Amino acid sequence: MGGPSVEREVSLSTGRECATALKEAGFEVVEVDADRDLPARLSEISPDVVFNALHGRWGEDGCVQGLLEWLRLPYTHSGVLASSLAMDKERSKSAYRAAGLPVVESVLALRDEVRARHVMAPPYVVKPNNEGSSVGVYLVQEVANGPPQLSDEMPETVMVEAYAPGRELTTTVMGGRALTVTDILTDGWYDYDAKYKPGGSRHVVPAEVPQEIFDACMEYALRAHQVLGCRGLSRTDFRWDETRGLGGLILLETNTQPGMTPTSLSPEQAQVMGLSFPDLCRWMVEDASCAR
Repeated sequence: MGGPSVEREVSLSTGRECATALKEAGFEVVEVDADRDLPARLSEISPDVVFNALHGRWGEDGCVQGLLEWLRLPYTHSGVLASSLAMDKERSKSAYRAAGLPVVESVLALRDEVRARHVMAPPYVVKPNNEGSSVGVYLVQEVANGPPQLSDEMPETVMVEAYAPGRELTTTVMGGRALTVTDILTDGWYDYDAKYKPGGSRHVVPAEVPQEIFDACMEYALRAHQVLGCRGLSRTDFRWDETRGLGGLILLETNTQPGMTPTSLSPEQAQVMGLSFPDLCRWMVEDASCAR
C-alpha cells in the first residue's frame, strides 16, 4: 500500500481497510508501505500472498506486477499486461473500439498544444493518459472562450476526449461475474473529492435505470474485463445520456485496482450482493496467483 504515486493517500486508506478486514477474516497480515526497498522487504517477509492495495502509477500499471512475477509471489488483481493496458487510457479505448464497445472520440496531444488551441470542438475533457481517481481532469465547457490552461504538473502528453453528458454509472466484475450497477449522484463533477471524501457523492445501488441500460452495463463491464485480460476484481465506469436511450451509454474506462475505502464502490456492490467486506478480501486472497 502507499507507494510513490499521486494516489498515495487513497492507497494508504485502501491498505488500512483491507488489512483490518483480512485480520478479521483470520489471516496474518503484514502492512508494507511500498518504497524503493520493496523487493528486499518482500524477500524478507516471504509472504504466501501479496494483497495489492496500490493505486496509480507503479502500483496498477504493470510495474509492481512484473516485480511480483519475478519474485514468484502470488498476488491479487490483474497481471502485467492487463494492468498496463487498462492504465493507458487511449490504448485501452482502442481495444474497446476493436471489440465493438461504445466509447467517445479521443486523441493524444502535447500539453502545450492543448494550452494553445482547442484540439477538438468543446465540450471536451482533458486528463492524464495514465493516472486514475480523476487526478488532473479538466472539463472544457461548450461556451469556453479559450483553451484550458493546464497545470505544469500535468504530463507532457495528455488525453483529450469528447465530453459524454449524463449520469455516472459503474459496474464491478468479480472473477467472471458482473455484480450490479451503481448510479453515482453528485452536485457537480465526479472528481477526487467526490470519490473519496465522506458525503462527496451518493450511491444508488442497484441503480434505478431501465432494465435495458442495467443489462448493458453488466454486459459491457464483463466484456471490457475480458477484452483487457483482467483478473480478480475490476470496475468499469460509464456515462449515460438518458435522452438517447441505449445509444447514450458510453464506456469511459476500466479500473483494475478499484478503491477499497469506506466510500468505495466495489465493496459496496459486493455488500449488496451479500458478500461482506472481509469475505470479499478473503476471496481476493484465495484468487491470488502468479502468471495472471
